[in-house]
Amino acid sequence: MKRLAGTAAVAAVVFVGATMPCAAQSVDPPSSPGPTLASPPPTLAPPDVPKLVEAKPLSLDGFEGDGRRTMAAFPKNLARNFVGVFSGQNLLPFAVGAAATSVSSAFDSRTQRLLVGSCTSCGTTGSTAGGLAIVPVVGTLFIAGRFAPQGHFRAMTYDFVQALAVTEAYTGILKYTVQRPRPDGSDNLSFPSGHTSAAFTLATVAEHHYGWKIGVPAYLLASGVGYSRMEKDKHNLSDVLAGATLGIIVGRTVGRLDGDRPAKKSTFTVTPATDAHGQGVGVGVAASW
Repeated sequence: MKRLAGTAAVAAVVFVGATMPCAAQSVDPPSSPGPTLASPPPTLAPPDVPKLVEAKPLSLDGFEGDGRRTMAAFPKNLARNFVGVFSGQNLLPFAVGAAATSVSSAFDSRTQRLLVGSCTSCGTTGSTAGGLAIVPVVGTLFIAGRFAPQGHFRAMTYDFVQALAVTEAYTGILKYTVQRPRPDGSDNLSFPSGHTSAAFTLATVAEHHYGWKIGVPAYLLASGVGYSRMEKDKHNLSDVLAGATLGIIVGRTVGRLDGDRPAKKSTFTVTPATDAHGQGVGVGVAASW
């Protein structure tokens, strides 16, 4: 029994000794250091290069337009303002101005005797400021406004030309329609006062864009132009009030319509459609800006 145990022990030792070299051989020896490829250098991101913005050529439209007050839209805006004078929003100022004009006609003769010759220099200055001299001034401001950045000045100068053109058109129509003699008898184009209508339409546009801080002195200057026409015996009080009413209405109209967004363009289309029985006509309305 002891001999059998010893034999087993010897066999176990021999087995372990025989298997150890095989296990040792199964382990890969450390590889010897050899030449290796150098790793590529880290890639550097290119520096940020500012993008070049394509410059837009400067034209009479100046910089980016507001979508309304542009040279391309000038004729369309002019026609729109000419028709827009008859808007319902002008009923109140028209009614007030018409009433004031009608009542003041009873005081025309008395006002004429009181004001004619009262301030010769005032009459000459006002008549010049509200006459043909106003055209080159407004034209110069308009050109300056086309090259000015977006803002009240640019918009105001555009509206100046629009309002002046519409006012002069309606003033001429009324003058040649009414045919009222001037107080001094020089012609029959007294009603309404063109100097006054032009001055008040510009004052109204200025007030629309800059508020009453500019509107108050602008209206005072316009009133001075109206006074000068009576002082020069070219117009009656009722002529001046009618011109002021027309100028205010046109100025309000131009300031409002030129600043509005473009109206929607509606297209009416009739398209065929079928129901479950293969019959029917469909009608569709598409609206876009």
